Amino acid sequence: MTGWMRHWVKFFAAIGIAAGLTACGGDDDDPPPPGNIVQVAQANGFNALAAAATKAGLVATLTDANANLTVFAPTDAAFATLATQLGYTDATAMVNALPANALANILTYHVLPAKKTSSMLTAGAQATAYTYNGAPATFTLSTTGGVSITDAVLTTAKVTTADVPASNGVIHVIDKVLVPPGVLNIVQMAQANPAFTTLVGAVVSANLQATLSGAGPFTVFAPTNDAFAAIASTVAGLTTPQLAQVLTYHVLASQVLAADIPFGTPVTTVEGETITINAGTPPTITDKTATPAPIVATDIRASNGVIHVISKVLIPSL
Repeated sequence: MTGWMRHWVKFFAAIGIAAGLTACGGDDDDPPPPGNIVQVAQANGFNALAAAATKAGLVATLTDANANLTVFAPTDAAFATLATQLGYTDATAMVNALPANALANILTYHVLPAKKTSSMLTAGAQATAYTYNGAPATFTLSTTGGVSITDAVLTTAKVTTADVPASNGVIHVIDKVLVPPGVLNIVQMAQANPAFTTLVGAVVSANLQATLSGAGPFTVFAPTNDAFAAIASTVAGLTTPQLAQVLTYHVLASQVLAADIPFGTPVTTVEGETITINAGTPPTITDKTATPAPIVATDIRASNGVIHVISKVLIPSL
């Protein structure tokens, strides 16, 4: 057992004893008062969340009696899924590997700085406790057909259990870890979205994973799985150098946000040839084929650049 795990066990053993003494002192017919957010999370088996909060140094924040927070709490299974996507053996390995500040940023992206029960939640952008580029980072909440959350990597978490009470706020259980902007690198952001599994596989096959995980900054026009499926036979016939050529044709050696796209002006890719981005609804990219590629989503912010999603694979001169 690691040192932080021993600390966690001792911490909860202590609060468990305290809770028991409190319960003994009250009326037998009275339900015990809820513990704080950390106590309630631990009592409900959120072990990965507890471990991440400990390493991130957030236990004091989440046990603060004067706080009044809303926490969207991913299950252990949700942490295990993200760990697998990012290439870790399990959630424990992921928590051990990620830096404390990265875990803190991820977890505070799950926190609203005010108590909001399910009846108080409203659709639209929600300002979280995670600050990115000098402002609270947001996710998008939907109340259609239950409560769901779309995060910065455009994946959706569903609230599976709402309104778990705590003495210093409320917990809503979710089935996926929310991915914030600016924490994971471009490769990890692609790994965290199942729509990019083919792209990730191609990046690994072309030995570009280390490059796109590097300092950057980069702009990546990321084709979806469906985009790759449309030219599956073509991709299957590419050599490794040709595959690398195709993929680097999707990359710019600088960060270009949607607001800064130079429409109508050819821009040089890492592959060496140019693409032209055309204004429109949606905007499109002209490659070396006769069919433009629609840009279907923009500004997925990674720690080393930005991803824009496209629905067609860009083809250079092969």
